[in-house]
Amino acid sequence: MDPKEALHHYLVEQRADLLAKLDGLGEYDVRRPLTPTGTNLLGLVKHVAYVQLGYFTTVFGRPPGRGFPDDVEGADPDDDLWVPADESREDIVALHHESARRADETIAELALDAPGLVPWWRPGRQEVTLARIMTHVLVDTTRHTGHADILRETIDGQAGMRPGDPNVPTRPPAEWAARRAVIEAAARVAGGAGF
Repeated sequence: MDPKEALHHYLVEQRADLLAKLDGLGEYDVRRPLTPTGTNLLGLVKHVAYVQLGYFTTVFGRPPGRGFPDDVEGADPDDDLWVPADESREDIVALHHESARRADETIAELALDAPGLVPWWRPGRQEVTLARIMTHVLVDTTRHTGHADILRETIDGQAGMRPGDPNVPTRPPAEWAARRAVIEAAARVAGGAGF
């Protein structure tokens, strides 16, 4: 596998892993804020879709085919990180698939050293190549897929990339609770709290 194929392979994998975090959950659970800053599963999917769309279209002089949430007058810069009730899950998943399709077209048509320009980056850093953007978007997608892993475990205990992930040991709930208690005890001792 050449470097471009490798980067694309991992990007495709991370896209699928992120979308899989929505599987089997109701509307409330995919939308509800689970951190003090409002991080939520469907908002992560929406954010990654717009990141992917912008970096693989605008940066390479290709039309994105749609506006971005922050294009609207008075928009909050974080409007791509949550989903209002009048936007459906299906709309957000379709947006994600569309942005992936558009990204894949750019990746297929350009060489790794193809030049691009990121207008929202500071001067002196704006000139990029497809390789740099593929790496940037892969890292960003992986970061948010990790956030989604934690959110999904918080919601229903599902851990790993998907149900039955061989990288996550299978343990009954009592064993997980015992393991968590050992880790908590060590943290208390290290933090000077004792038992």
